[in-house]
Amino acid sequence: MDSSIADLRQNYTLAGLSEADLDADPLKQFEVWFQQALDAELIEPNAMTLATATSDGKPTARIVLLKGVNQNGFVFYTNYESQKGQQLIANPYAALVFFWDKLERQIRIEGKIEKLATKESEAYFHSRPKASRLGAWASAQSRVIPNRQVLEQQLADLETKYKGDATIPLPEHWGGFRVIPNRIEFWQGRPSRLHDRLVYDLKADGSWKIARLSP
Repeated sequence: MDSSIADLRQNYTLAGLSEADLDADPLKQFEVWFQQALDAELIEPNAMTLATATSDGKPTARIVLLKGVNQNGFVFYTNYESQKGQQLIANPYAALVFFWDKLERQIRIEGKIEKLATKESEAYFHSRPKASRLGAWASAQSRVIPNRQVLEQQLADLETKYKGDATIPLPEHWGGFRVIPNRIEFWQGRPSRLHDRLVYDLKADGSWKIARLSP
C-alpha cells in the first residue's frame, strides 16, 4: 500500500506562469483565475481549504465554500460557535488554499480575520434556500450529538415552526468572516516539478510586492 502511494505522481504540462502574466493587484489576478476555473466548469471551484489555529497554535483545517471576494478580501460563512468559529475569534488569522487540478493550479492566501457586520450576514442568510436557513438553526456545529435522529428531529420541529412563508431570522450564532489578505501565492504546475510560484506580499504603504519562489 505505501509503495503504491509513493508511486503516484502527475507531470504538469498545461501552462506556465510568468511575471508578465500577472496583474499588479492580486485580487484582480484571483478574479481572472477564478473566472477561468468557472469557464472550465470545475466542480465547486469556490471550495477552499480553510486552516485555523487555537490561541496556542494548534492547527486544524477543513473545506469551506467561498461566498464572496472583492478588494476587501475573501468571505465565507459559518456557525460562530463551531470549532473554526471559536478558533477564528480567539486567533483571528487564517490561511486559504484553492486547488484546481484540471487547470494544474493552486492559490494560497494568508491574512487577518474580521467578522462581517450583522447586516451583511443577514443579507446573505436570507438569500439562501429555506432548507439551508433551517439547517443553520438545527445544527449546533462541531458539538457531539447522540445520533442522527436528534438532528433530523430538530429540523422537523423547525420546519413545523417556520412552515409556509414564516420569516426565518438570522441566528445570533451564525454569520460571515472575511480574510483580509497580506500574502497571496499563485502556483502553476510545470514539468519536472519545476513549478511556477509567484507570490504577492503586502507592503506597509498598501502596495504589493511580487516575487518568484523556488518550487
